[in-house]
Amino acid sequence: MTEQHRIYIPRRQVLRGILATAAFAATTKLAGCASGESGGNGESGSGQPLVLGFIYVGAKDDYGWNQAQAEGAKQLEGLPGVKLVEQASVPETKEVQEVMRSMIEQDGATAIFATSFGYFKPHVLEMAQQFPDVQFFHCSTLWEEGMPTNIGNYYADIDDAQYVCGKVAAETAKSGKLGYVAAKPVNPVLRSINSFMLGAQSVNPAAKMQVIFTGDWNVPVKEAEATNTLADQGVEVVGMHIDSPKVVVETAEKRGIYSSGFHTDQSSLAPKGYLTGTAYDWSNVFKRYVELLQAGKKVMDGGIPRVTQGSLAESYVKLSPFGQAVAAKTKEDAEDAIAKIKDGSLMVYSGPIKDNTGAMKIPQGTKYKATAPELDQINWLANGVLGG
Repeated sequence: MTEQHRIYIPRRQVLRGILATAAFAATTKLAGCASGESGGNGESGSGQPLVLGFIYVGAKDDYGWNQAQAEGAKQLEGLPGVKLVEQASVPETKEVQEVMRSMIEQDGATAIFATSFGYFKPHVLEMAQQFPDVQFFHCSTLWEEGMPTNIGNYYADIDDAQYVCGKVAAETAKSGKLGYVAAKPVNPVLRSINSFMLGAQSVNPAAKMQVIFTGDWNVPVKEAEATNTLADQGVEVVGMHIDSPKVVVETAEKRGIYSSGFHTDQSSLAPKGYLTGTAYDWSNVFKRYVELLQAGKKVMDGGIPRVTQGSLAESYVKLSPFGQAVAAKTKEDAEDAIAKIKDGSLMVYSGPIKDNTGAMKIPQGTKYKATAPELDQINWLANGVLGG
């Protein structure tokens, strides 16, 4: 994911040459202590706190990807024996390596959470090699055999929640005309679009959805233009898959159409037209990591899972609160769908499913859970999706 960035100057840069050796030795000691028993207050056996470094590619209040990650990290602040070190607006360049190094050498971080996709190659990989006793957790499923073993991945699949959001959109839109503003036609985005469309078609088989790709993760001008174009075409509800939904939600509100948000709750931006949205709940992931780290577990030896992945059933994602425009019956239908997804009786990708050219993509009798690796191969748009 990408965002607008400011230049970050590593803290106490001038002291690095003097303090680096001693600070890293202390970090190594902390890592070693973490493998022992935790103290009664949640700290390591040495009495030192567990220091976690969180790095965001954009602002922590962007109403989107970065805010969702930061909200999850904030839930750790009150935990005993935990200290957070955070840095926002760090670009996906060598600059992020300097931030990681600063957190490790100067702040004593023994676990780094690199929350942006572009941080992984080469930055997380290089830093993991340089600091083998530090554990790095990246938001993706990109780790492969041969990569440093002190790297773990965490990820949330949004298909289930987007399906429910699509149901809400279709029950609200009388004409069945929906719109979608998306960044790039890559697998996670295509799945997001398809899940929304499949949910809408479960309510209205004749529903259509016009998709406009902006070409990048955060281009507010193009996002506003796309939303206005969709409004001009008569869509009643606009969904989205971009880094910060703020501009799309606000533009939809100004144009008098409904919106379905993403990443976190944007209801305050559109009190009249916000329906609901797919929101991440990273706090459940981060709290589990803290439990394991404080117990001395490591991703290097399998004590911490290499990949932590879930969806709606695991409460890694959720729906934002329903807006005032959502009818009581629509809320009931959404809650019923959520319950069926959680008990396994409803799967979003259940055949037959055709793409928007009429080709069969998932045949009758074939079903996939949201976490199924087969869904990572989706490179098509579902029947009813226009454009793209």
